[in-house]
Amino acid sequence: MRPQAGAAPRARPPASPSRRAPAGRGKTWYWLHKWSSLVCTLFLLVVCVSGLPLIFDEEIVAWLDPSPPWPTLAPATPAPSLDAIIDAARARHGAHRIVDVEVLRDPPRVTLGLAPGPQAAPGTPSLRLEFDARDGAARAAIADSDEGLGSRIVTLMTRLHIDLYGGLPGQLFLGAMALLFALAVVSGVVLYHPYMKKLPFGTVRGHRARRLKWLDLHNLLGIVTVTWALMMGLTGALHELAVPFFRHWLSTDVQAALSTGRDLSAADEASWVPVQQAYATARAAVPGRQVESLRFPDAGLGLPRHYLLWAKGDTALGAHLFDAVLVDAPTGRLTAVLDMPWYLRALQFSRPLHYGDTAGLPLKLIWAALDLVMIVILGSGLYLWRRRARP
Repeated sequence: MRPQAGAAPRARPPASPSRRAPAGRGKTWYWLHKWSSLVCTLFLLVVCVSGLPLIFDEEIVAWLDPSPPWPTLAPATPAPSLDAIIDAARARHGAHRIVDVEVLRDPPRVTLGLAPGPQAAPGTPSLRLEFDARDGAARAAIADSDEGLGSRIVTLMTRLHIDLYGGLPGQLFLGAMALLFALAVVSGVVLYHPYMKKLPFGTVRGHRARRLKWLDLHNLLGIVTVTWALMMGLTGALHELAVPFFRHWLSTDVQAALSTGRDLSAADEASWVPVQQAYATARAAVPGRQVESLRFPDAGLGLPRHYLLWAKGDTALGAHLFDAVLVDAPTGRLTAVLDMPWYLRALQFSRPLHYGDTAGLPLKLIWAALDLVMIVILGSGLYLWRRRARP
């Protein structure tokens, strides 16, 4: 039945971008949003799902792999030196070589990373040892193949989140997916902004077709979380470049610092100064900072005769900002204190933004809620694409 002449036309809701073909530049943005989203969505779903438990990795490990309680010691108990702890580890695990040392404050403990030595039998696993820093008592000896359930879950989720078990190629691939995701976020804002201006903010037209309801919900959640989503995409892409960045730093800044020394040849381990002395040298070179870890000389890193120590700040943000200290192993002398170049400093700044672990459990809960919202956005985007040709 045709409307009578002079009758007021029926008000129509604003057409959604999926119902009305964009014109001009809108076609380009529509194409960018559609294909950048389609290419990265499945991989981003894996990243979001695996990232959810990683927000609570410490809580998961503490729950599923409880550590023995920390004993109360007499105030006058003498603390052992790092070298005494290292000697005890070597005596118990003679087939292994010590790769790194980490000194942690809360609770006070020393962890050692051990790799199979030349005399180790084939298939010998690497080890991680933990000692009470107050009295040198051994607390744990965990092989890579004998992790607890909590650690195995965290390891599985970490590999899925970082490289899909693909090593460096997997990292670079997920980095590209993160950049595509950032492009999808930006193009989505540009594409849908004109249409959302015609509706009150927060409108979800639930009384209309199901697809239209999900389109409104997809747009609303996307706008609400746009800053966080863009931050996750860009910082995630930056994190996937950590290995190439570190290798570049080793081959440029570190080698330039070493070139000022007189002797770059490898030195026999028997001639190395004690680890405790190397720590003391590093602490004196960076007063006010916490020297947390030490890497033994390693020709594979281009450091055949130098200890590599890492120093960080004491504040919530400073704890993520590391600088390197090089100590000559045979002499114990300071070789260099290396401030991080801009690309590694940017990576360090981005870590607390990406992980949300600088303000305790409240921020972790916020990050988890935003991650769940992102899963809904990604899932609704796939649903809208599948229903694109249906009424």
